[in-house]
Amino acid sequence: MQSEKASSMKWFVRGDVDGFFGLALDNLVQLLVIDALCRFVLGFDGALLYGHVLPGVAVSILVGNLYYGWQAKRLAASTGRRDICALPYGINTVSLFAHVFLVMLPARFVAEAAGAEDPARVAWQAGLLACLGSGIIEFGGAFVAEKIRKATPRAALLATLAGIALGFISFEFLFRTFAAPVVGLTTLAVVLVVYFGRVRFKGGIPGGLVAVVLGTALAWITGLSPTGPPPQPPQFGVPVPVLGDLVASLTWSNLMAYVAVIIPMGVFNVIGSLQNIESAEAAGDSFPTKPSLAVNGIGTIAAAIFGSCFPTTIYIGHPGWKGLGARAGYSVMNAVFITVICLTGVLGHIVYVIPIEAGMAIVLWIGMVITAQAFQATPREHAPAVVMGLLPGIGAWGALMAKHGLRAAGAGTPEFPFSESLVGEFKKSSVYIDGAFSLAEGFIFTAMILSAATVAIIGRRFGTAATWCLVAAVLSALGLMHTYRFTLGDTALHLEPSWSFVVGYAMMAAVFFVARFVTEPTTSH
Repeated sequence: MQSEKASSMKWFVRGDVDGFFGLALDNLVQLLVIDALCRFVLGFDGALLYGHVLPGVAVSILVGNLYYGWQAKRLAASTGRRDICALPYGINTVSLFAHVFLVMLPARFVAEAAGAEDPARVAWQAGLLACLGSGIIEFGGAFVAEKIRKATPRAALLATLAGIALGFISFEFLFRTFAAPVVGLTTLAVVLVVYFGRVRFKGGIPGGLVAVVLGTALAWITGLSPTGPPPQPPQFGVPVPVLGDLVASLTWSNLMAYVAVIIPMGVFNVIGSLQNIESAEAAGDSFPTKPSLAVNGIGTIAAAIFGSCFPTTIYIGHPGWKGLGARAGYSVMNAVFITVICLTGVLGHIVYVIPIEAGMAIVLWIGMVITAQAFQATPREHAPAVVMGLLPGIGAWGALMAKHGLRAAGAGTPEFPFSESLVGEFKKSSVYIDGAFSLAEGFIFTAMILSAATVAIIGRRFGTAATWCLVAAVLSALGLMHTYRFTLGDTALHLEPSWSFVVGYAMMAAVFFVARFVTEPTTSH
């Protein structure tokens, strides 16, 4: 009987089309960022970008998307359900920027100063090392992550994601919506009607397809698209292992230079993916932690072996894709779509015809759903803990916006590098930017720990709250939270003890330990 039910969950259903548009758009944005940063910031030529980097991206996306699609189908077979949604997967945005600006760009500067023949290749090799290191950490983390998951309240895991969703997803696309209101608000209306109104277009036309087609038409009518001359003829690539360059990157000097980026980014990816697995379970789909994280690590390792410098991750947004009606097929469709783009070099042609604005309402909706889930899937009394978990992610996004603003104003150059003097200038306007920079480093740990401690306090388990604060003190002592250093045009995690935060968290722990002895309940719990 169970197998008969399972057989009715098809590989492709109508909802997979909607899910595909959202996930493919998200991955497409990452490809656009990779293309722009590699060509214009790192100076990669077409042979390197289209011959190695993008084919490596294709391999990494295939590994994960096909596995997670198969995993969803397998879970459906074992449970007899027809509503299993595959874990979303793609390029890790945070690691993308970290590897470009904190690993590859410094490597290029050093190579240029040393008179290297091909500084861009040196930068690429440094990126391969960082990607490989992150993948190894992600794979190893799969074997200990379940213990972390069981020890952490759901509110802490989901609230951390919600903070990221609000800052790095919702606000970004909300700004883009109001920068192009004719396209943005019209497509947002379509998305809200279909997904929040729980209706469908007559004839079974997917709402996501309607939004993208309508958005594309409006973009061309209003002159928002195209934004430049027609793209050059596509450059084809084939995935080929780059073991020689990878081995060349494995030097002690490289490891010492970039370990401060590799370790926190690898751990960040493990914790972030773990939180997304918890988010999927809260939405009703319980996937095993160990193989899910292990394949994520394998995808990142495969990326490095075939030439990509950019780690992959289990994406935020499973509840949103599930709400769209996506099942297993959207993951497979995304794998095929991204692979074709990466191997044929048609990225520029797609963006020329279909602007990002045409589908941004879908991504904005995903951010809203993730944030709502943090409140809906946790006990009502834990709402303050959810809010506590939201704040660090939003704060980290605010710090990022401040740095973007500085760079737009001409800072971040050899003539005007980022430095401690910026802190004093911001404080003249009562903006404590040093606090924002400290909060941004390791914010995913800060959010999870403070939210978990708040859950414990709500339950009057003060000893547990104190233990979480001691964990924060240890991470601060290891330099994985709050310690930052200025680079040419950014701030970066500095793997040195942050003693003021160590003392601060230790004092918090002391307050909580003492609280049970010097306080008494004022209301029944």
